Amino acid sequence: MDFVNFVPVGCKECRDKTKLNIDFTMAFQPIVDISNKSIYGYEALVRGVNNEGAATILSQLNDSNRYAFDQAIRVKSIDLAKKLGLQGMLSINFLPNAVYKPETCIRATLEAAAEMDFPTDRIMFEVTEGEKVQDNDHLRNIFVEYKKHRFTTAIDDFGAGYAGLNLLADWQPDIIKLDMSLTRNVNTDRVRRALVFGILSICRALDIRVIAEGIESREECLTLADEGVTLFQGYLFARPGFESLPEIPEDVWPQVKTRRARDRW
Repeated sequence: MDFVNFVPVGCKECRDKTKLNIDFTMAFQPIVDISNKSIYGYEALVRGVNNEGAATILSQLNDSNRYAFDQAIRVKSIDLAKKLGLQGMLSINFLPNAVYKPETCIRATLEAAAEMDFPTDRIMFEVTEGEKVQDNDHLRNIFVEYKKHRFTTAIDDFGAGYAGLNLLADWQPDIIKLDMSLTRNVNTDRVRRALVFGILSICRALDIRVIAEGIESREECLTLADEGVTLFQGYLFARPGFESLPEIPEDVWPQVKTRRARDRW
């Protein structure tokens, strides 16, 4: 790619999926705050137009369309979130290896946010630890630029990918999302519990908030709540809603008012 002559696609161009030649939409899964029984925000998840899974869409990516797709999912997420009346945080996954120059690659996102009147301080960018980042300095520069524009930054799938604590040592995001491979059966698995509690201790020391992903049982939720986690995401609360914002039934909320450590974050 010729970076000298490269012009980032703008908001209108990002909506034109005919140029991208990949037709997609989004589903939204709530991230909940059990400390006050509220929805902290929603993660936007790529889907096919007939609700096909993300893998069906992501398998179509290559070096020629990865950048355009990364730009398009940002605009599509903001567009749909605004139309659906999303309140709280909008979490968007991005492809770090598709971001060539942070200050220009972020332009379409800013244009879409301005056009849709969606505040940038309500947008969280997640980089998945499952995508191998070739240049950690490049990733750090991306997050520095995002913070300039008041975006929240997060590492997704923490504990299941390439870098682990090495990635956290190089730069500190606002949030890490504990992968379900660590949170599954954390209430009964002594090893997982020790690993998760160690990560939580590190995050407290570094002032990093934690979202526990993949939560499917009240016991998992309460075990983590005992250690101060208040933000959760998983089937216990709601499955992703196809082009919709799922609500949380009242009887789903775990009773955590007597838990000793829920105020640590």
